[in-house]
Amino acid sequence: MTSVSVHEAKTHFSRLLREIAKGAEIEITNRNRVVARIVPPASAKKKPPLLGALKGKIKLDDSFFDPLPEDELALWNGEDD
Repeated sequence: MTSVSVHEAKTHFSRLLREIAKGAEIEITNRNRVVARIVPPASAKKKPPLLGALKGKIKLDDSFFDPLPEDELALWNGEDD
């Protein structure tokens, strides 16, 4: 966690906000005592879903993996009937 003085926070407020938007937490001190902590909102801390997040939650019928019929395969390949 980054710690900055009140003077530094006022001087570099825009830069600190950019850091906070990326997930950083900033402590503001006055005479070496922490007087405030700025943290990103809970919505900014959400991580994107991980690959495999739905593993075990979706069930596909075994026929899903069967080869396509020739006429349907031709359509997927852009061939006309």
